[in-house]
Amino acid sequence: MSTERRSGAVHVRDGDAPDVHALSAWLSSARPDLVAAGTTVTLRQFPSGFSNLTFLVSTADLALVLRRPPHGVAAGNAHNMGREHDLLQALWTNGIAVPRPLARCDDAQIIGAPFYVMEYVDGVILRGAHPDELPHDAVDAHATLTRLSETFVTTLARLHAIDTKAEGLSTLGRPEGYVQRQVDGWTRRWVASRLDDVAPLDRVAAWLASHQPPDRAASLIHNDFKFDNLVLDRDDLSRVVAILDWEMATIGDPLMDLGTSLAYWVERDDPPIFRALGLGVTAMPGSMSRADLVQAYSLASGREVSDVAFYYAFGLFKVAVIAQQIYARHMRGLTSDPRFARLGEVVAALGVAAERATTGHGLR
Repeated sequence: MSTERRSGAVHVRDGDAPDVHALSAWLSSARPDLVAAGTTVTLRQFPSGFSNLTFLVSTADLALVLRRPPHGVAAGNAHNMGREHDLLQALWTNGIAVPRPLARCDDAQIIGAPFYVMEYVDGVILRGAHPDELPHDAVDAHATLTRLSETFVTTLARLHAIDTKAEGLSTLGRPEGYVQRQVDGWTRRWVASRLDDVAPLDRVAAWLASHQPPDRAASLIHNDFKFDNLVLDRDDLSRVVAILDWEMATIGDPLMDLGTSLAYWVERDDPPIFRALGLGVTAMPGSMSRADLVQAYSLASGREVSDVAFYYAFGLFKVAVIAQQIYARHMRGLTSDPRFARLGEVVAALGVAAERATTGHGLR
């Protein structure tokens, strides 16, 4: 099977296509060892992401991945391609399972925005409620998802144990006051992007502001750690071969990472609209519950998790705001991706779930 078919990349959406000729010329100048002058380059798009745009760049004998910001976004760390490239370089140098970055371009004139190129890592990314890559036999699928849940937790705990003083990581963030800055920042983003009243999210924002836990020992945090950011070994789905999408990574409270993971961890009894996030695989038999995930993380990391309800509520609030920002761009005509039309419903459902999470609901 070709790399293009295995990767899941599709035809580039209207309005998203970079100038392939300008890209080819830049690649042959920046990395002539990989792309010789005059090489024919083709582009396909990875369709499942909701934020930065990701493309498969192919030649006759090579596959690369290009990342650039989405259209119509303001500057910030989440869309800072140079920052993400340099972070990947530091992680790769320190032996973390990430794609190797190959080149970065800070000149927005080349394809319309800064971008970087990294290696393509072959493997499986589980998406949807019943991914085809899982065993068809129910018993085998159950056992696979149990092992994969355990791998998910141990991989997150290992990330949080990385030495943050390592080269390229020590200046990544400001751990003091991290939780307060996050609550304040995501509340501002909510106010700036909302198009309709979602009273539960307003109440959750106020609750988060008044229930913040004290600062704890900081660690490297991914900030978007979920199944569809993990590339799994095709021959052993319980083995992670690469962790993707580091645009929001920083140094901060590790339980903020756990809270985001919990927000994406859909369970069988959650509202069906949550499946619109593409992560329903965690609702299949064999996957841990959110409560089990919390306890497994505590054992793997040695961290105390009694105040996890705050972090879960914050995770749901943050995911709701991310969805709202994308929905607002869609409603303003800045993106034509049809998936984004339903995100208003997702935001409302996440608001209800976040308010219920403030009482510990969803973790029992």
